[in-house]
Amino acid sequence: MKDIFADEVVTHARVRDVALPYGAGTLALITLDNGFDHTKPNTFGPNGLTELNEAIDAVAARDDIVAVGVTGKPFIFAVGADLKGVPLVQKREDALAIGKLGHDVFRRLGELDVPSFAYVNGAAMGGGVEIALHCSYRTISSGVPALALPETFLGLVPGWGGTYLLPNLIGAEKALKVVIDNPLAQNRMLKGKQAYDLGIADAIFEPADFLEESLAWTARVLTGALEVRRPEVDKGKAWDDAVALARWNIEGKLHGAAPSYVRALDLVAAAKDRTRDEGFAAEDEALADLIMSDELRAGLYAFDLTQKRAKRPAGAPDKSLARKVTKVGVVGAGLMAGQLALLFARRLEVPVVLTDLDQERLDKGVAYTHGEIDKLLAKGRVSADKANRLKGLISGSLTKDAFADADFVIEAVFEEMSVKQKVFAELEEYVSPECVLATNTSSLSVSEMGAHLKHPERVVGFHFFNPVAVLPLLEIVRGERTDDAALATAFAVGKQLKKSCVLVKDAPAFVVNRILLRLMAEIIQTVDEGTPIEVAERAAAPLGLPMPPFVLMGLVGPAIALHVNETLHGAFPDRFPLSEKFAKFVAAGKKGVYLPDFTIDSDAQAIFGGGTSPSTEEQVLERALDALAGEIKLMLDEGVVQAAQDIDLCMILGAGWPFHLGGITPYLDRSGVAEKVNGTRFLEPGVASTPR
Repeated sequence: MKDIFADEVVTHARVRDVALPYGAGTLALITLDNGFDHTKPNTFGPNGLTELNEAIDAVAARDDIVAVGVTGKPFIFAVGADLKGVPLVQKREDALAIGKLGHDVFRRLGELDVPSFAYVNGAAMGGGVEIALHCSYRTISSGVPALALPETFLGLVPGWGGTYLLPNLIGAEKALKVVIDNPLAQNRMLKGKQAYDLGIADAIFEPADFLEESLAWTARVLTGALEVRRPEVDKGKAWDDAVALARWNIEGKLHGAAPSYVRALDLVAAAKDRTRDEGFAAEDEALADLIMSDELRAGLYAFDLTQKRAKRPAGAPDKSLARKVTKVGVVGAGLMAGQLALLFARRLEVPVVLTDLDQERLDKGVAYTHGEIDKLLAKGRVSADKANRLKGLISGSLTKDAFADADFVIEAVFEEMSVKQKVFAELEEYVSPECVLATNTSSLSVSEMGAHLKHPERVVGFHFFNPVAVLPLLEIVRGERTDDAALATAFAVGKQLKKSCVLVKDAPAFVVNRILLRLMAEIIQTVDEGTPIEVAERAAAPLGLPMPPFVLMGLVGPAIALHVNETLHGAFPDRFPLSEKFAKFVAAGKKGVYLPDFTIDSDAQAIFGGGTSPSTEEQVLERALDALAGEIKLMLDEGVVQAAQDIDLCMILGAGWPFHLGGITPYLDRSGVAEKVNGTRFLEPGVASTPR
């Protein structure tokens, strides 16, 4: 097994003696440290687990210590298993051995002759949290930025004790929040205080003197001066109700598409009555099954994309070419413009000026940003001083001469080519030749937008996804004449905005909207032909998308969806047909096919009715997937992005495509659709799937 993890960065377990205060005796403190700074967190592979086991051997053999403690290097406790070797595991017995080794080592911390204490000083995830759970007591720093059991998000289960120990510590309801709910919510993390409030830790201390305070607390516990009390866990109806609610939630969101969530839930459900040995053995079996599953390989592929490829955008110019941005302009003062202004002010902390055609709209736009800052203040996300400074950075102007000293101006006006061209032509009269002119267009040609300018080389696409503050993707579009300096500046700004940037060719609707509209076009066409809306809606369920197609259409807005579809129809009429019924639906002013009670609007049924060739759910799904496979192949042939990985990155970050599917191309590969439609896979066998 060590051969599989040949590239393991070993986390060392260094032991030193600490004299506890109050005459409590000597504690053997194990510090987890892989020898790197906090940017390379502590993880565990076979070698690291073996070294920890040897450290436990050493302290277990001593009779001069009163306790054992475990802590991490500065800012990091431990973030769990070293997953780099997992894609190379080809035999189930090796997968089973990984789970068993972790259990065999970690459980010793809870089975020593003396109490054990975990001092969670920094980030703790997965196996890092599980090390702490095996200890007799836990303290946590209020400065811990992230604590989580994210395994289900990746396609695993918390397999080194998490599904057994956590619910038996804090109860099923709270445990399922950590094991199921948070991973389902795009892998939400807990702060130190939140983990303490859940009962995961017994005490919480400030970061500055965290270890010192933890050791003093340990001494009081050992001398009997302090009694640690934990609420009794309800193992009756409350446990069963929590499991039932989580099961309903999983089915509603995933429709059986991600087995890791169900497997983890089953383990938590059974932990109520199992012994520790039974619970750990069941985790071993679940871990072995899931390590050998496509879902895990896809999840790890997706994780690698979002953690590595997203940080080093393929095809981006050298960052040294980027110009400094000291002032930003936003053309428009509507909702999108307000969101953009707030984001630029918060992340860049430079002056941001909005312009619009009349004072009322301008005042409303500025007031919106100030109101959002007040909300951040009320939630404690910013201090009063920071709130005042942010408000001072955002202002409005009726004239574009306010942009004379701006380095970056982005337009957020009506999605019409002539309007955007007029805006850019006006801007060019005021801004410097080096000022980057960015467009937030979702589908229009960036090249055409700047075609008549004196300096078209500084025009770049800067496509955000709504809500701007939440969705991490930023499609950066290079026009035919965009130069490297403008593009490098756009990437630098995107990074400052804490967005994941993907370089995209100037092609109709770019990546995310083109793929989603291809899916929608095919589904709407089946409805036109007579397929009931609810049948077509259910057909996409196996994809595990955050919301069904018609619900998504309602969120985006039918008029916007139609406008983008018209753009794509103009470019590719054969693949993006115009639906007369859909156009009629939009003309009727409908905001979606559903009523507030989520029943289907009878008007929508009437407008889309009349077709005589209905399809089954299976037929709708097959048509949609065939269409997606063909469209993505064409996009790659056109060079819209650098590689299939960029398609997947865009769909994961911009459309919420599920991690457990690895993005769209692995799904099309595994299902055989890619080879059926295109004659070849998008990715090599074994990439985002188990070796065959």
